Amino acid sequence: MKYLLFIFALVFAAHMNAQDTTATYTKRVLETTEIEFLSSYYEQDGSNAAVTGGRGTEELTDIAPTIVVAIPLNADDVLTVDLNISAYTSASSSNVGPFDGAQEADPFVASSGASGKDTWTNVNGSYSHSSPDRNQIWGAKASFATEYDYNSIGFGGNYTYLFNEKNTEISASANVYLDTWKLIYPEEIRFELNNVNDFEDLDGFKDNGRNSYSLGLGFSQILSKNAQFSLSLDLIQQQGLLSTPFHRIYFADQPIFMAENFPIAHDIERLPDSRFKIAVGGRLNYYLNETFVLRSYYRYYSDDFGITSNTASLEVPIKIGGRFTLYPGYRYYQQSASKYFNNFAEALSTDEFYTSDFDLSAFNANQYSIGINYTDIFTGLKVFSFGLKSIDLKVSSYERNTGLNYFLISGGVKFVQD
Repeated sequence: MKYLLFIFALVFAAHMNAQDTTATYTKRVLETTEIEFLSSYYEQDGSNAAVTGGRGTEELTDIAPTIVVAIPLNADDVLTVDLNISAYTSASSSNVGPFDGAQEADPFVASSGASGKDTWTNVNGSYSHSSPDRNQIWGAKASFATEYDYNSIGFGGNYTYLFNEKNTEISASANVYLDTWKLIYPEEIRFELNNVNDFEDLDGFKDNGRNSYSLGLGFSQILSKNAQFSLSLDLIQQQGLLSTPFHRIYFADQPIFMAENFPIAHDIERLPDSRFKIAVGGRLNYYLNETFVLRSYYRYYSDDFGITSNTASLEVPIKIGGRFTLYPGYRYYQQSASKYFNNFAEALSTDEFYTSDFDLSAFNANQYSIGINYTDIFTGLKVFSFGLKSIDLKVSSYERNTGLNYFLISGGVKFVQD
């Protein structure tokens, strides 16, 4: 009997230990290191460049490679680092100095000067920690960006809480960006600065900093096995230099003088030193069947510059076989004009603030896109110790009723460590 009791005790202890082990086992947030290579090509055209007062070429091309590395530090923590580089050539920016090229100056012709090219570099680092029950996620991030006339330092944090058997999710995020500008003026304004001691029109541009503070709130709810709904609220406060010093302004109540084929600016863009933005958005995703999913989105935006806008989009992922997904999409955008916006030579010299940047004008736009995704859940293709997880390719076309249009092709390849 003693031996039977002893054996029973051993079996019971082993059973309880196995139960405890099972109970404390937690699936890792990220199983292995993931590396994603992204790249895009962007081409734009239009005839309302802010650099030349709202009338002039907007031709621009941009190539932007990106690498993203996500590293699991342990079962609960993930570190993500991404490096972005954007190398662009801009016809409108080249006309910051229209007279420094070999050809005759013209707002509709790119100058061959040095101001038409630049490279933007950005590094982001983020850390996330998940609770053992995976119902809470804390995150923090920091970033740094730089180009010839601009530097930015950013930092922020986020928190997500899931409850109701993970059917309901609430989230909050806060970010701060501290930017500094190198004050670059149009070429003729620089000439005035070098030759006139009392150029009063440039008062107020001694501050070259701009700070942005944002708060985001989110709510997501699974409505049924087929439907998910989410709401978002974003609040943004900006302070400092919000205008761009090399954007020209031409007044309606002053004569315009020409140099070659180029109009000499009366002044530079001037905007208030604070701006408050608010955006409210909603998403509804609906699973129709094994082939089709509907993803809809709407956002309303308003700011104290007088701009309001509406954005609506619909994407329809289409499952093709076990590995391919085709996702056509459409996006519509409409906005009202800022109270500070004026077309070319419409502003008055008596106004306090003015801009001829058509991004602040009234317009509507249509964007059409189609993408394809390939996913290999078995990561069959190997590159060194990494297996291919997915390939994405997307093409977008955009048109504004003001004449601006662009073409964008982007893609990405993701690998996971075996």
